[in-house]
Amino acid sequence: MLDWLTYRNELMSKIGELGKLTPDTIAGYQTLSRAGQKTGHLDAKTRELIGLAVAVTTRCDGCITVHTGEALKHGASREEIAEALGVAIALNAGAALVYSARVMDAVEQHAKA
Repeated sequence: MLDWLTYRNELMSKIGELGKLTPDTIAGYQTLSRAGQKTGHLDAKTRELIGLAVAVTTRCDGCITVHTGEALKHGASREEIAEALGVAIALNAGAALVYSARVMDAVEQHAKA
């Protein structure tokens, strides 16, 4: 497994280097990241739990280490994190099921051609 804390520090350093080369890209990303905070409809812990579920479905190690730290900082328990990950697992399976139906539809159309 990864040393998640070292990885996070190294990642932030590399992102900082990228930010020096293309500051508008980083500024745009930060605008997107902060947009949900402005509405106040979800609390920070809930947003971080969603972030963890999405991190799993998109297979982003950087997102995993950042959102894990933030979720814990905002009071998420191991049980809450596990439940959010259960949602991610179910959605990945559901997405595979939906796309399997799409493949079968393509098979039908190709077979007719």
